[in-house]
Amino acid sequence: MGIRSTLIGVLANALLAAVKAIAGVLGNSYALIADAVESTSDIASSLVVLGGLKIASVPPDENHPYGHGKAEPLAAMIVAVALLTAAVGIAIQCIREIAVPHHAPAPFTLIVLVLVVAIKESLFRFAFKVGERVQSTAVRTDAWHHRSDAITSSAAFIGISIALVGGEGYESADDWAALFASCIIAYNAYRFLVPAIREIMDAAPPPGIETHVREVASRVEGVVELEKCFVRKMGLEYYVDLHVIVDGGVSVRRGHEVAHNVKDAIKNSDPKISDVMVHIEPGEER
Repeated sequence: MGIRSTLIGVLANALLAAVKAIAGVLGNSYALIADAVESTSDIASSLVVLGGLKIASVPPDENHPYGHGKAEPLAAMIVAVALLTAAVGIAIQCIREIAVPHHAPAPFTLIVLVLVVAIKESLFRFAFKVGERVQSTAVRTDAWHHRSDAITSSAAFIGISIALVGGEGYESADDWAALFASCIIAYNAYRFLVPAIREIMDAAPPPGIETHVREVASRVEGVVELEKCFVRKMGLEYYVDLHVIVDGGVSVRRGHEVAHNVKDAIKNSDPKISDVMVHIEPGEER
């Protein structure tokens, strides 16, 4: 599902980038040209996400016993850095354009931008919903590329409108709009770079996951108490390390059975939990 949404985004961005670039050149709008550049960077970013998802889905092997899930947040980091780079590049060019007088954009560029905003916002909603469903940082980050594109296009629409309505002396409104859009892009890059870094560093996922694991494990027959519970995200899946206290008087075999029952119960409770490592500790004899 995540791969399909990314492919749709690549095709849409390719078409929209071409349309915006042509309209920007013919319509004398740097905001629209900058928007086309941003869409082009989206294509490269989406391809990175696609590669990351494919690598993350490769099963474990001898060299990667925990699978290849880290490729997914790594792809998200690359996408976020690409967004930040695009924002800086657009901002630099906007400052140059503001300093150099030029003609106002053509009115027809507004029609192009209205269509672009509608399409990109629809793509954002679709891709973000998929990212939430599969719990993919990379897909959610890629979805925000579409929202960023919609924002830059909206800013370009406002800037071009001011330039056209204001007339002489307001031509740079188009460039100011593009500069504002670059700040939005940079902010979104930061928002998704941090979670990707946290995932690479095995930061704890939202507390709700640990709470769920503890609730399921505590209901398993033979479990007296729970101690440590560590959860980490590996790509689209979660790995759990859990310390379970059992009656100190039971046999090793019985303790082993309890551990297996705990593992099976947790894995069956959530398909995103790939593996559970259970450490049995003896409690007071009953």
